[in-house]
Amino acid sequence: MKTQVWITASVYVLAAIVCRRLDLNVEPYPFLQVVSVAVFEKLPIQAALSPDASGSGDATESNQLNLLGF
Repeated sequence: MKTQVWITASVYVLAAIVCRRLDLNVEPYPFLQVVSVAVFEKLPIQAALSPDASGSGDATESNQLNLLGF
């Protein structure tokens, strides 16, 4: 149990250091979420964290399934 707490704290501190060194305007927790999803993509971290990285809203809406016409 103690080891898990220390590992979690260490990863959070390392994420904060990376965010600071890369001059990213994002908190460590969202940074870790993006890294966990985009770790296998060939995409720079700055591009993954930019607001327009998700693409246009129309493209994501067209990929969504329609549930009962809502």
